[in-house]
Amino acid sequence: MASKPRNERRQFLQQAGLGAALTGIASTFSTPIWAKTVPQELADALPESMRQSGAEFSNYGQPSVHEQQVIRWISANSAASGNGVSWTPLHDLQGTITPNGLHYERHHNGVPAIDPAQHQLLIDGLVNQPLSFDIKSLLRYPMQSRTCFIECGGNSNSGWRTNPIQTQAGYAHGLVSNAEWTGIPVKLLLQEAGIKPEAKWVLAEGADGASLNISIPLEKLMDDALLALYQNGERLRPENGYPLRLVLPGWEGILNVKWLRQLRLTDQPLMSRDETAQYTELQTDGKARQFTFLMEAKSLITSPSLGMMLPDNPATYQITGLAWSGRGKITRVEISADGGETWLDAELQGPVLAKAFTRFNLPWHWQGKYAILQSRATDETGYVQPTRETLLDNRGKHGFFHYNAIVSWEITEEGDINHVYGF
Repeated sequence: MASKPRNERRQFLQQAGLGAALTGIASTFSTPIWAKTVPQELADALPESMRQSGAEFSNYGQPSVHEQQVIRWISANSAASGNGVSWTPLHDLQGTITPNGLHYERHHNGVPAIDPAQHQLLIDGLVNQPLSFDIKSLLRYPMQSRTCFIECGGNSNSGWRTNPIQTQAGYAHGLVSNAEWTGIPVKLLLQEAGIKPEAKWVLAEGADGASLNISIPLEKLMDDALLALYQNGERLRPENGYPLRLVLPGWEGILNVKWLRQLRLTDQPLMSRDETAQYTELQTDGKARQFTFLMEAKSLITSPSLGMMLPDNPATYQITGLAWSGRGKITRVEISADGGETWLDAELQGPVLAKAFTRFNLPWHWQGKYAILQSRATDETGYVQPTRETLLDNRGKHGFFHYNAIVSWEITEEGDINHVYGF
């Protein structure tokens, strides 16, 4: 981190500067570039692609061979390769929808190979009539589509470390993805089975090698939960729960059970491994946070961000990123270039959907001075994304889950970008 006196490190966002940046935008706009990128020479003659026939048709489209660097980054357990995560490269993407092949992964014992013709969903427990459904039967039910994010409870947990991690935005904060999910409202099947009055919880179990099971309040399943069969218009990928998964908009990723095989209605939570030994956190008062279902409001500047650099000075750059909240719609995203001293509202790119990614943008005229870029999200309930200092004051310094503090990118006078914890 550059060593600069505090009063020399201010780079304020001012209305006049931003307004001027929008004038003549086609001729003055710059974009961050990846560090060490080598420019290519332009050929004087017609390109090779115009002098020959193109490739044949394909049965299923694939990304260009020139985009092979846009991948999920895998972080697996060296002792058990099926246990771990892969991160969505948020810094390489635009818009709000995550391509199916880049949706983040969290597996406890690998991706099971399930034949849909053999798979069954069982609904039992405190119901009037236990029911079993095969996939062919489920595909005949009326379906709904819902665009929403799914975020692992451990996303961004490197923020609890004493020193800020130096890795690209998506590979620190990319255990979250946003997709259009299509399937059957869970409440339709539960109502078909008949819910007994004493039922308050539902045990959801997946058909993976970990036999993952977890307790979910019945109230959520009767609200906006989906039994998803499709993701972004196509059948689920194996790593995202094929042939059937739960989608609980706005709630912690572990609850969105993949490869779903059973919903058992009960009068109390099961207190399984993944809601006692895991996905709980000791607090400063000695008590543990448990059943922290909701994912709070959060935002992240994806560009400019670590791994990029600002090549032109002075120049206007587009600050862009993503905001989301499990409480509902994002209503405001503010940007600061001076570590949180002053703020300006970013533009929210529509449509702004509840419990889904919202992209924000703001032109910024950089004049080669030291800056710290931050974004701060507010949702429709009035909840405001906290600073790291506030989060640690409330939750202590030894957390692991549900880290949603403001992220800070340091811009040096040379245009390099680092991850810092603010001023």
